Amino acid sequence: MSAAFLLGGARTPFGRFGGALRSVPSVELAAFGMRAALDRAGLEPGEVDEVYSGVTIPAEEALDGSIPARVAMLRAGIPESRLSLTIDRACCSSMTAVQLAVRALRAGDADVVLAGGADNMGRAAFLMTPEIRWGIRRGGPALKDPMAEPGSDIGGKPVAVDAGEVAAEHGVTREDADRFALRSHQQYFRARDEGYFDDETVPFESRDGASLQEDEGPRRDTSMERLAGMRTIFDGPLVTPGNAPGQDAGACYVVLVSERFAARRGLAPPARIAGTGSVARAPREIPVAPAPALEKAAAAAGWQPAELDALEINEAFACVPLTAARVLARGDEALERQFLGRLNPHGGAVAIGHPPGASGARLVLTLARTLRARGGGRGGASICGGLGQADAVVLEAD
Repeated sequence: MSAAFLLGGARTPFGRFGGALRSVPSVELAAFGMRAALDRAGLEPGEVDEVYSGVTIPAEEALDGSIPARVAMLRAGIPESRLSLTIDRACCSSMTAVQLAVRALRAGDADVVLAGGADNMGRAAFLMTPEIRWGIRRGGPALKDPMAEPGSDIGGKPVAVDAGEVAAEHGVTREDADRFALRSHQQYFRARDEGYFDDETVPFESRDGASLQEDEGPRRDTSMERLAGMRTIFDGPLVTPGNAPGQDAGACYVVLVSERFAARRGLAPPARIAGTGSVARAPREIPVAPAPALEKAAAAAGWQPAELDALEINEAFACVPLTAARVLARGDEALERQFLGRLNPHGGAVAIGHPPGASGARLVLTLARTLRARGGGRGGASICGGLGQADAVVLEAD
C-alpha cells in the first residue's frame, strides 16, 4: 500500500457567532478554503483527484442547495470530472474526511486528495414543521431553532451537560476547566504574537465584501476571575460560555498526496500519515472518546500514546482534553502531566474557535506544523463528535 503524506493546507480565520462572517454561506467558505489550501501546497486545482468535505449544520447548508462538497469544489476551480463526497459525522467530519482521503491514497485510487470542511453555525435557518407543505388546519406553524440545545434530540441532554457530567465523574472540576480555558487563550496569543498562525490562516474576502483578517473569538483579557463568574450552560456542572468555544464560522482544508506522486514531483512533504483510528461509545461519553481513538490510531502506527511528542485534542469544551488525557494515562499521574504538557501548545478551540465542520482538519494541519517547527517527531490529533464518536490521526515528521 502506498504511504500518504500531508503536503500542506490552510484555513480561514475563524469567525464568531454573528460576527464578520455572519452572512457568508459555508459553501463559499469551503471554496475559499480549498483554493487557499492548494495555493499553500503549491498545486493546481486540476491536479486534484478527489475531494472530501465535512459539514455539520444541515439547516445552514440546505439554504444553498444540496451536495455542498461538489458545489464548493466547482467554485474552487477543480475540474468537474473529479469526484467529491460530503461528510457529516458532526464535529469529527473533516477529520473523517482526512481518514477517507488516506484510504484512497493508500489503496492507489488517487494521488492528490483535498480533505477538510466548513461551517457557518450562525447562519443556520430556523426550521418549520413539514406539515406546512400540505396545509395546516388549525393554529400557526411552530419554529425550531437547530442551534438551541445541540445533541438533546438524540442523547436526551444537551452535549454541554453530558460532557460536563462525564468529566466530573472522572474528577475534572469547574476550576480545572476554567484554568485550561485560560491557558488556551494565553497559549494562542503567545503563538499569534510570534507570528505562528501567519502560515496557517489566509485572510478571508468574500464576493460581497465580508472580510476577516484574523481569528475573531480569542480574548486577550480573559482571567480566572472572569471565568469563575460565569454561570454554567443549561445548569450543567462544568461547562460555561467561558470554558467552551463559540458557535463559529470558518473553513480548513489539507492537501494529501501519495508517495508515488511526491516522488514523481520531487516533493518533500512535511508529514506522513502514520495511522488513523475511529471509535464509537455511549452518546454521553463525549470527553472520553478522543482517548481510545488516539490509542487506536497510535496502535495502527505501531506506537504507544506516550511516544507522541505533540498532541492536539479538540477543545469541544475545556473539560474534553482534560478528561481524555486522564483516560489516556490510565491512573498514572506523571503520564497525565506529560500528556497535558504536550497538549494544544498553541491554544485550542476555546480560543481559536470551533466551526465543527472545519475543526478536525484544523487539528491535523496545526499538528503537522507543530512537528515541523520542533524539528520533527511523532504527534497525534483527536476530536470527539456525533454523540460519542471520535476520530484520530497520528503523524510523523522528519
